[in-house]
Amino acid sequence: MDAERFLRFLHEDIRECAFATIGGDGRPAIRIIDLMLHDRDSVYFLTARGKNFYRELTEQGFVAVTGQKGYRMVSLRGFVRQVEHELIDTMFEQNPDMAILYPGETRHVLEPFQLFAGKGEYLDLTVRPVVHETFAFGDDCIGEGGAPLARNADALPDEDRTAAVPSGSYFVTDLCTGCRSCLPACPQDCIVLSAESPKARIESDHCLRCGACAEICPHSAIERSA
Repeated sequence: MDAERFLRFLHEDIRECAFATIGGDGRPAIRIIDLMLHDRDSVYFLTARGKNFYRELTEQGFVAVTGQKGYRMVSLRGFVRQVEHELIDTMFEQNPDMAILYPGETRHVLEPFQLFAGKGEYLDLTVRPVVHETFAFGDDCIGEGGAPLARNADALPDEDRTAAVPSGSYFVTDLCTGCRSCLPACPQDCIVLSAESPKARIESDHCLRCGACAEICPHSAIERSA
């Protein structure tokens, strides 16, 4: 998948995103943050050094981000790091409204951050079946030996498919008998049977991950990835 396409949509079309970290009390903390910039493999944002958000970012080095516009959503989970302070000027140039919040030299209380490596999801609910794509970006796109990570589990041999499906996705195991019980349970009709194989297959790019198929399967042949 082309991660830059999703990062651009998140930055340019959505911009205002929910950022989640773990608060000082050990519970989830969430706030709305504007994305300032993006490139092919990362997005950039900023916050003030006096905020709890700044402390959580520097201590945890990880964040979850979600933005939605018109029933199209992008979510990211990945690693963050502080970048050179001079990037603040570029952020203000491309986002002039920031000068209203932090006029003049007051901008120097801000610190820029880069979400530079992780995994993401894109969900489009405006079409049927829905489009549900997963992608990796940044350093996380490279596996052992520098080989690219697999993007599409359906293209892999059956023995490799379980390890490749995205977290939270459903997949069909060898216990499937092709009884077709799961087909009417799927709200997006994204479970298919073919003449070449008696085993059903879930088209993950259109799956809502609701679990209805797993609940109704009489053979417990559908499992959820960890």
